[in-house]
Amino acid sequence: MGNFVDCCRGFWCRTKNPDVRISLPAVCFVWQIAMIILFGVFVRYDEESDAHWSEHKHKKNITSDIENDFYYRYPSFQDVHVMIFVGFGFLMTFLKRYSFGGVGFNFLIAAFGLQWALLMQGWFHALDPTDGTIKIGVENIINADFCVAGCLIAYGALLGKVSPVQLMVLTLFGVTLFAVEEYIILYVLHARDSGGSMVIHTFGGYFGLTISWILYRPKLDQSNRLAGSAYHSDVFAMIGTLFLWMFWPSFNSAISDHGDGQHRAAINTYLALASSVLTTYAISSLSAKKGKLDMVHIQNATLAGGVAMGTAAEFMITPYGSLIIGFICGILSTFGYLVLTPFMEKYLKIQDTCGIHNLHALPGLLGGVVGAITAATASESVYGREGLVNTFDFEGDYADRTPAVQGGFQAAGICVALVFAIVGGIIVGCILRLPVWGDPADDNCFDDEVYWEVPEDEESMPPILEYNSHMVGKNRDMMSDTNFSVEQS
Repeated sequence: MGNFVDCCRGFWCRTKNPDVRISLPAVCFVWQIAMIILFGVFVRYDEESDAHWSEHKHKKNITSDIENDFYYRYPSFQDVHVMIFVGFGFLMTFLKRYSFGGVGFNFLIAAFGLQWALLMQGWFHALDPTDGTIKIGVENIINADFCVAGCLIAYGALLGKVSPVQLMVLTLFGVTLFAVEEYIILYVLHARDSGGSMVIHTFGGYFGLTISWILYRPKLDQSNRLAGSAYHSDVFAMIGTLFLWMFWPSFNSAISDHGDGQHRAAINTYLALASSVLTTYAISSLSAKKGKLDMVHIQNATLAGGVAMGTAAEFMITPYGSLIIGFICGILSTFGYLVLTPFMEKYLKIQDTCGIHNLHALPGLLGGVVGAITAATASESVYGREGLVNTFDFEGDYADRTPAVQGGFQAAGICVALVFAIVGGIIVGCILRLPVWGDPADDNCFDDEVYWEVPEDEESMPPILEYNSHMVGKNRDMMSDTNFSVEQS
């Protein structure tokens, strides 16, 4: 019995080895080859991207190529694609020694995730029963980017603490869980969630937080010297914020119905984002002894209005209603960075590197609640009969559904997202906890040198102006007269 215990202890408690020279290439090659095989078997062009488009035009009495969905959806796809690869990527570069990992691993898992998402979402949403293939077009690749966004949100909680192999495993399971919960919420419950407050942000946020809880590192303070940001790293992260902020109206309206729904989604998101900026600046200044602004709040909480507007983006929430949602979200998100993040780390043992609880999870929950209330109170006097049918898709099997019932199903969608996020996060967290993935030791977290070739001149840089934010160092420095310190690189 003693030998068995010793063997288990030796397996689970052995010294961490972050060498991924074999495991990372193996995972990348094997999984990409698997994608090629699966795409060869299952994936085909849809009727609007196939060479038989001309025949389809004649059959459907379409007179112009401009009616092809590509011309309606591709501009939104471009914006969403930039958000995924540039916006999310640069937002994660705030750590002073983990910029390569932030933007580089974001690139890796997004590139793998969108391929797996096309398959998983295709099997659930776009499988042609006549030949068993998945027909893909421009809307499918937008939805694949949405699916990847959930995994990138989860990555934010684990930034700097996991290996690239763990991130690939997280993406494999995360995309799978996303496809199932998305199918249940949007097709079984028939809830509306064009901007993904529930499907993307609530799921991705709590999925990442649950994994972070399972992977809790009690000795993470050994890497505190690298946990904060530097002047130049925060500037790069702000670039990501601005890209996300500018393109979020496209994100929330990309797959909305053509016409007034898509138009309204862009306007509502635009206003909510603007409103959240002002309240974020206000609370950030109020929270500091001398009224100085914290770049952490500006980088993140200013985006919370777009997250919360995701579910109700298509609804008749009114322009001033959008401003109210943004107003509330700016306050809640900034408050989260000030109070909830330290509380969760100290008492709940959840180490949230990027603060995804405050930017995605909490605003996502609020967005789901707003969507449920707005749907339940919808009426023909506000929408018109045809507008009500078009907005909530009260057709076919759902022709007899009332707005009040729709509100109940919207609320049920929040519960589904939470269940999949938490239960799935526990399962995936336990898998990632296995000591075979090459994750860094506690004293090597938040350091690019573990997995990247860092230029040698990095060591010869002059002292840089650093201010401790994002992590626990921030809380200690708030008690002093200055937020700044000089660190030798």
